[in-house]
Amino acid sequence: MSIAQTLLVGDRRLEGFLTRPAAASGLVVFAHGSGSGRFSPRNGYVAERLNRAGLATLLFDLLTEAEAADRARVFDIALLGTRVSEAVEWLAGEPAVAGLPVGVFGASTGAAAALVAASALPERIAAVVSRGGRPDLAGAALPRVRCPTLLIVGGADPAVLDLNRAAAERLVCETRLEIVPGATHLFEEPGTLDRVVALATDWFRRHLGRATGGVRDEEPPEPQ
Repeated sequence: MSIAQTLLVGDRRLEGFLTRPAAASGLVVFAHGSGSGRFSPRNGYVAERLNRAGLATLLFDLLTEAEAADRARVFDIALLGTRVSEAVEWLAGEPAVAGLPVGVFGASTGAAAALVAASALPERIAAVVSRGGRPDLAGAALPRVRCPTLLIVGGADPAVLDLNRAAAERLVCETRLEIVPGATHLFEEPGTLDRVVALATDWFRRHLGRATGGVRDEEPPEPQ
């Protein structure tokens, strides 16, 4: 069931969509990239597929409408990371999802925000997945991340791939870099976003299951 939500994060009210399938085994919070938000078609597609795999999701705007008009805030990784952390803490008080292990899915600059939040909340965030992300922008937070982190990059996105390799070298947690052949930055090529879905689903089911003491090693269904 999907519910439009107003999140109270710090002193801000942010809009989002919280979806919890029956018997959800975990919760994935989405950290969108610059200029994007809860209506992101790519993240919405990934979220719907995660719901089908038994994971609850939260798609929300990291910035208010006024803040999003300020380009400096759009690229303020410390601020965006704080918003992700505050959203995770807010979710702990939501009856529909309280108690579920939490992962964060970050895209573009949102990947850096996800890692900043993970470094700040090591007891709450159990896994991170980055899609075409800029984890390098997390800077000093990278070696403080403790949760398993999956970096997914398009094979036809060489500049971002180099930045992900450099960031992976600074991560001391369980880290995996997956390259999707033929994919450019937005994973618009046929089948490439489905590959992201399969990788992310496996990562979250495996590591969020471990966070509750029940590791789920089975592979997710192949994308159709």
